[in-house]
Amino acid sequence: MATGSMTADGRARVLADGTHLPTLGLGVWQVPNGAECVRAVRWALEFGYRHIDTAQAYGNEESVGQALRESGVPRDEVYITTKFMPGRRDPAAEAEQSLKRLGVDQVDLYLVHWPRGGPTRAWPGMERALELGHTRSIGVSNFGVAELQALLGTAAVAPVVNQVQFSPFEYRHALLEACEQLSICLEAYSPLGTGRHLSDPAVNAVAQRVGRTPAQVLLRWCLQHGVPAIAKSTSRERIQENQQIFDFALSQQEMAELDALDTTKGTDRALESPWW
Repeated sequence: MATGSMTADGRARVLADGTHLPTLGLGVWQVPNGAECVRAVRWALEFGYRHIDTAQAYGNEESVGQALRESGVPRDEVYITTKFMPGRRDPAAEAEQSLKRLGVDQVDLYLVHWPRGGPTRAWPGMERALELGHTRSIGVSNFGVAELQALLGTAAVAPVVNQVQFSPFEYRHALLEACEQLSICLEAYSPLGTGRHLSDPAVNAVAQRVGRTPAQVLLRWCLQHGVPAIAKSTSRERIQENQQIFDFALSQQEMAELDALDTTKGTDRALESPWW
């Protein structure tokens, strides 16, 4: 199977290093460490999710690890992403601490959370984390084309993923096209707009037409653009609903209607207003 392609069932994407990234993940941003996070992750695993996305900055890696252990799902069946907090010094040392908090020997994907200090600052330490076996793959988050090009100019190992804000309303197609050309998988965070996009009339019109929820439509739109998506929820019902996106397809017309909602003018930037 070609690198960059989806598996036949659409449930994973083959990355440039040959590993498989599940196309739907549960995100736990803004979910406090503790029972709420443990419940959400356990429900997700129960409903068939096989990708959990956390970060050092989220402060809930312990809960993710606890849920994984309690779920009974074998470790090698669950893809775990965590992210290096750029305000800290050494990505490799921080990865070791993440592994301890998660209670695992290795994560599947380790990302630079944002390009603080410049796009190349953390990368030697990320490569070291890979070399030491702390992670199977390394990548970045919140990198635009300019940052990716700067990084690729010095990297010994290229990033395989760039996780960015991406939805019909943030349809960064210049960034998506550049990532494809560079053999970097663009991955969507906040595909539901942290809930804002669920009430949009155009999204709801498509959802009614296809007999699906607005969230399912937004997630399916990502998949049909070849973009894996991280959806955050702590509701058992919504976690289950969000997983039901592999048994229908949006038409070309419906995809075009959603594409037209873009407010970024197809930018090659990762964010309109970087916070770092």
